[in-house]
Amino acid sequence: MKKKILRYLKHLTLTILFLLIVGLGVILMLNGSVNYGDRPAKKNWVKEGPYVFYKNDSLLETFYITGNKESGFTYSKEIHTIQDTIRLSSHFNLDSTSFDFPLDTRVEIPASTYNDGENILAVSDIESGYKTFRDFLISSAVINDKLEWTFGKGHLVLVGDFVDRGNSAMQVLWLIYMLEQAAKKHGGKVHFILGNHEIKNLQGNFMKASMKYFYAAAILGKQQVELYDSLSLIGRWMESKNTIELINGHLFVHGGIHPDVMKYDTNIDAINKIVRHRYRQAYFPTSEKGLEDLLLSTITGPSWYRGYFKDDLTQEELEKSLAFLGAHTVVVGHTIQGKVKKKYKGKVYAIDVPHPKDYRKSWPFRTSEGLLIEEGNYYRVLSNGKKVAL
Repeated sequence: MKKKILRYLKHLTLTILFLLIVGLGVILMLNGSVNYGDRPAKKNWVKEGPYVFYKNDSLLETFYITGNKESGFTYSKEIHTIQDTIRLSSHFNLDSTSFDFPLDTRVEIPASTYNDGENILAVSDIESGYKTFRDFLISSAVINDKLEWTFGKGHLVLVGDFVDRGNSAMQVLWLIYMLEQAAKKHGGKVHFILGNHEIKNLQGNFMKASMKYFYAAAILGKQQVELYDSLSLIGRWMESKNTIELINGHLFVHGGIHPDVMKYDTNIDAINKIVRHRYRQAYFPTSEKGLEDLLLSTITGPSWYRGYFKDDLTQEELEKSLAFLGAHTVVVGHTIQGKVKKKYKGKVYAIDVPHPKDYRKSWPFRTSEGLLIEEGNYYRVLSNGKKVAL
C-alpha cells in the first residue's frame, strides 16, 4: 500500500512538473510573462492626478487625490479661468518624483502627413507604464533626466496603447501632453497615434483599465467614463488625435491597414476623419458593408487589424496597400513580439514588445525597445540606448 502511495505521488509530481514546464514554454513562446510581487507604493497615492475638467466654457476645475485604504482618501480642488496661466504637476509615487507642465486648453487636430527628413523614434504599447516610458526616452536621448526635450527637430511617434493594464495612465498621458509642448519649442514633434485601448477608454470601455481609476472617479464624485469624456481636458485632448499618420514616407498605425481599403476612394485624412467621428461610440456591424464599416471594425479597423502577423496577406497585397496611401513602409504595435523586428522584406516594422510594469515584477524580466529611423536606416533601440541595425 505504501509503495502504491509513493508511486502515485511520484507520478503526480512528475505530471505537475511536466505541465508547469509546458505552461512556461507556452508563455515564453507567446512573449508573455508571469507577474508577481506588487510594490507597496502602489497602494499609497500622493497627489494622484491631476484630473482636469471644464466646469463651463470659461472655468476649469483641477483635482489631486491623496491617501490609502487604511487612512482614507482626500482630494484638493482648485478653480481656474481658461485665461489663467496654469501650471500643474504630475507625481509618480514609485520613486517620489514629479514633473511640472503648463496647461494649454487649446486643442487642435494634428496634420496627418509630414515630410521633413528628420529622425524618427517610435515606441508603442507602454500600457500605463510611466517609469518604463520615461526611462526609455531618457536612455534614447529624447529627453534628459530633467525631462527636458533633447531630440531637436526629431519626431517621437507613440504608436498607441499607452493606457490600460497599469497604474500610471495619468502620469503617462500628462508626460505626453508636456512633451508635445516642449518638442514644439525646439522644432520637434510628438505624434500620439491612438490605439484600440485609447479608443476603448474614450468609448467608456474600461475592462482592461486598472481598478485604481474606477475608485479615483468615485472619490471625485464622478463615473469612470467622465475621466475621458468631452468635459475632461485629457479626454478632449485625446479625441483630437489621429489613428494613422504618414511621416517621411513611413506609415504609423497601431494595428495596420487592411488591403480592402484600396477598394475605396479614400486617403489618410479621410480615414482619420471617419475613425475620429466614432471615437465616442462603440463599433457594431451594420447591414451596409462599406469603407466606414471596414475602418471601424474591431477586426479590420486601423487600430485593431492584425493581418501582418497572419499567413493570408501576400507581399504584393501589402505593398499595394502601402503605395495606395503613399507609403513605402508601415510601423505597427498591437501584436506583441519578443523584440522589435521587420517583416515582409522590410516593409513592416513590428514594435510592440513586453515592456516592464511600474508596480509589478515579472518573469522573465522585461526590457523596453523602440524603433529608430535615422538617415534611411532602421535600428532597434534597446533600453540602455544601444542601437542594433535591422
